[in-house]
Amino acid sequence: MNYIPNILFAAALVLGIGYFVKNVKKLVRNIKLGQDVDVSDHKDQRWQNMIRIALGQGKMVRRPVAGILHIIVYLGFIIINIEVLEIILDGLTGQHRLFSFMGGFYGFLIGSFEVLALLVFVSVVIFWIRRNVIKLQRFWKPEMTSWPKNDGNFILYFEMVLMTLFLVMNATDMHLQEMQSGNVISQFITPLFSGMSEGTLHLVERSAWWLHILGILVFLNYLYYSKHLHILLAFPNTYFGKIKPKGEFNNLEAVTNEVKMMMDPDADPFAMPEEGVEEEVPAKFGASDVQDLSWVQLLNAYTCTECGRCTSECPANLTGKQLSPRKIMMDTRDRLEEVGKNMDANNGEFKDDGKQLLGDYISHEEIWACTTCNACVEACPVSIDPLSIILEMRRYLVMEQSAAPMELNNMMSNIENNGAPWPYNQMDRLNWVDEK
Repeated sequence: MNYIPNILFAAALVLGIGYFVKNVKKLVRNIKLGQDVDVSDHKDQRWQNMIRIALGQGKMVRRPVAGILHIIVYLGFIIINIEVLEIILDGLTGQHRLFSFMGGFYGFLIGSFEVLALLVFVSVVIFWIRRNVIKLQRFWKPEMTSWPKNDGNFILYFEMVLMTLFLVMNATDMHLQEMQSGNVISQFITPLFSGMSEGTLHLVERSAWWLHILGILVFLNYLYYSKHLHILLAFPNTYFGKIKPKGEFNNLEAVTNEVKMMMDPDADPFAMPEEGVEEEVPAKFGASDVQDLSWVQLLNAYTCTECGRCTSECPANLTGKQLSPRKIMMDTRDRLEEVGKNMDANNGEFKDDGKQLLGDYISHEEIWACTTCNACVEACPVSIDPLSIILEMRRYLVMEQSAAPMELNNMMSNIENNGAPWPYNQMDRLNWVDEK
């Protein structure tokens, strides 16, 4: 009967990891719904961006308080997981403290984990205070209600509980305490359990052990439904992020070729394309729904940390306009999730639900409020580009719907008819030269 805990542990491990893998497959499928885009260029620069921004947290420290606290939690998440490896091996083999044969080095590792666990706990408490007591403005914008608001707190509670269980597990582990090596924090918690019998102490230690590993498996599967998914997607997102100059817009090849032909006096507008050469014309200009966006833009949406740095830097938002770059990314992710659930319910095929990203999630007012200043792109700590989505939807409105604001339509008509944004005859364009 001694093997029953091992079987239960293996079953929990398979279920936890299996459900996570199932959701990862859904995630990949949803991202692949986007249009293909070539991001195979500048590999050296892309690797550098990933190492500097995602691994090195390069943009987080631009706001030092949040940046340093985030780095502590980030390092804690990575380093303490080494302890999880021992827990998994202990659970599968029925051993206890399998790595303790390393002697003094093991004590050093456990001591490091305990210090990090304490620092992570303190950092998370400060994060909670900033979010709920100080109420930093960017966490209380209109889009940060309901699930986004609760999700941020759930993550903090999760981490507090996991760190507490880790320290309680060590404090009540007589084997570790007798080693008197590595228990640099837990030794101060041990007196809280001094009145308990050896059997009760063992029960508390085993309970903390089980709850800690089960909590990690639950948290692993929580990621798919949470903004905390960025701890995994920040790495590919920074690798595939935009590397062109921020002010450079992408052009549609079909439109560029059309303009070149119009500007070429020798071009024959009625000429047939060369044999074997097919001109690729997009099925739709711009984007009205998530399937019209590129897969990199959809990856951006899933990577959004909802930190609000983009919105706090957006001049349109700061002057009271409706636009929030964070909401653009959250809406894109919500619509993409809706499309994914639609496909799950229809054997992998998307059935028209009468809705789309533009109009049902993102309003025209938001789209036209953007100043295209790129402040949101510059502020994002994980290389998300909300502006590119805004521009694609503007392109759809202008080229497919002719639904630009009147001022823009007048300007574009003037350019088309007069060669300038102003309503003057082309013959009068240079009159200003003679003005005195």
